[in-house]
Amino acid sequence: MNRDTLVAILDLARWAPSGDNTQPWRFEIVDEHLIRVHGFDTRDHVLYDFDGHPSHIAHGALLETIGIAASGFGLASQWTISSQGDERHPVYEVRLAADPAVVRDPLFDCIEARTVQRRPMKTSPLTDTQRQALIDAAGDGFGVQWFESWSERRRVARLLWDSAKLRLTCPEAYPVHKAVIEWHARYSKDRIPEQAVGVNPATARLMQWVMQSWGRVQFFNRYLLGTVAPRIELDLLPGLFCAAHLLLRPRRPPAALADWIELGMAVQRVWLTATRQGLHLQPQMTPVIFRWYARAGRHFSSDPALLEQARQLSDDFERVAGSGPQDDFGFFARVGTSPQPHSRSVRHELAALMTG
Repeated sequence: MNRDTLVAILDLARWAPSGDNTQPWRFEIVDEHLIRVHGFDTRDHVLYDFDGHPSHIAHGALLETIGIAASGFGLASQWTISSQGDERHPVYEVRLAADPAVVRDPLFDCIEARTVQRRPMKTSPLTDTQRQALIDAAGDGFGVQWFESWSERRRVARLLWDSAKLRLTCPEAYPVHKAVIEWHARYSKDRIPEQAVGVNPATARLMQWVMQSWGRVQFFNRYLLGTVAPRIELDLLPGLFCAAHLLLRPRRPPAALADWIELGMAVQRVWLTATRQGLHLQPQMTPVIFRWYARAGRHFSSDPALLEQARQLSDDFERVAGSGPQDDFGFFARVGTSPQPHSRSVRHELAALMTG
């Protein structure tokens, strides 16, 4: 094993998914057998990074991707958390070793092909093979709940519609939304390119103009039904037009950092398996995240009414899922078949992600 092999592994691993393409990691090659991953989270300035857990899920997806990438070079990988108690800046050590028993993971070729489809998909049902492959990919530690019928998809679409209103009227979410889109772009190294957002060009131009100030957002929301067009295009129609929604549910409550890492590893295997099965996937984590805030009784906005809206949203989510406040929801997404997206987020070059 040499440094070139480790560079090749990291060049693949950097394609792991992260919320809004934040890529909350930096890499350090310590020696020919050890990669150190310097993680971080965005909780201090991103509303959706509740206690850093979405970033931790992304770290797990990265570690899983490193393992899959390493298998293509006949290497086994083993990770540990080397930082002590610092969940804002966790450090992971990944040790790699040649192992003749290692075979190339069948998901290896899906690492770069995996992407997000934010536009409506076909409603063709999943095959039994596709559904079982996704269940198997989740692993023993997670259950998969499906919402597949027209009635179930309609109820989820209504949930997403309500969640989007909360998202678009929350002042603390505004700076996140303003910063995350790279306008007039097909690809973006560190954000979501406009053409991948999922709205038509006219809506995009209106969004770009409105989002220049919170005052404009408030005016449009209050007097001109400003949330309606993006909610229809980004939430309602995609919620209806897909094969299914899936909810990944941990079988035991995530308590430690390692639990969130394991969730992220399962998420990545499910997503890559969807790609291998000819499916596309779109995470829809906002209802899950607002539920985390609501069930923790955590105020997330200067507008106290929004916490009550989050509680109502959580009640609705639990009714849709047939569960109670004590049940854990880990990852929520929709899947289906569609043409390959025309636009996508790409990644920083590996050199920009290296440290040490």
